Amino acid sequence: MSCAYLAFTARGEALARRLAEALPGSVSRCGGEVTLKGWTAEHFAQNEALIFVGAVGIAVRAVAPYCKSKASDPAVVAVDEGGQFAVPLLSGHLGGANALARALAEVCGAVPVITTATDVNGLFAVDLWAKAQGCALLEPERIKRVSGTLLAGQTVRYWSAWPVAGEAPAGVERAGTPEAADFALTLTPEGGALHLVPPIGVLGVGCRRGTTAERLEEAFSAFCASSGLSPAAVSAAASIDLKKEEPGLAQFCEAHGWPITFYSADQLRAVPGQFTPSAFVAGVTGVDNVCERAAAKASGGALLLPKTAGGGVTLALAVRPFAPDWRTEQ
Repeated sequence: MSCAYLAFTARGEALARRLAEALPGSVSRCGGEVTLKGWTAEHFAQNEALIFVGAVGIAVRAVAPYCKSKASDPAVVAVDEGGQFAVPLLSGHLGGANALARALAEVCGAVPVITTATDVNGLFAVDLWAKAQGCALLEPERIKRVSGTLLAGQTVRYWSAWPVAGEAPAGVERAGTPEAADFALTLTPEGGALHLVPPIGVLGVGCRRGTTAERLEEAFSAFCASSGLSPAAVSAAASIDLKKEEPGLAQFCEAHGWPITFYSADQLRAVPGQFTPSAFVAGVTGVDNVCERAAAKASGGALLLPKTAGGGVTLALAVRPFAPDWRTEQ
């Protein structure tokens, strides 16, 4: 977690530096060129955690203009300059502010002031579980429905496309169908549940020379629409080394934040499995299938969605092994 500390007095700065020795991050003191507004704007956008060593009220006023969503806001914690209390103010679960407050408190002997309802009542927190399992939460506004049901003493039901190791938490039971679930662990979300998507997919890509990023984006959108795949399920791409210099492919992957791996024809031919052959592709590239073989090799897992073709683009999806459990701590 990239941390940034802001203090307001000499005593606060000394504590901030002490905390930063244990939980590394930049340390600043308000005054002169360092303004509360300017520092907050800069670090709210750049850092995963902001720690204000000072009054809670100062921190609240500082971050209020920048708060957008629990799915994207950084963790914000206030620690009084006497080191007595560590108070998570924003992104307690998804951003990790609760865990950070506990860690800061341990360093300076403070009391972590945790106010999140599920924590206070010792209940399962679906957003914390999603974070621990490395999943994207597609509809963060639905978290409160799951938590509210548990807080009311009622049962919530889940659906998972994978076996979940361990014993389900109190108040959580498996649903008979995806449609009956309150939250679902899946790559293909549908219905009104809260959907958790593990980013385990590798997109195999084949394309004609000169294919633009816009055309690849159109093909990907159609691929997801036809299969029901969530784009959040993809975390990387793969292709043949003949495509290394394709600017459209590079731009497409960069826009999604995906690293892309390239393989030679010999490497792709050696990938075991049943793939959709094409004599035309073999004649051009030296291997009978690019997208499926590249996806399978890069993922180290199974081919989930076979080749689809259109407009000079072929796409396929393979998934890395995934074994969820009921841990809510990373």
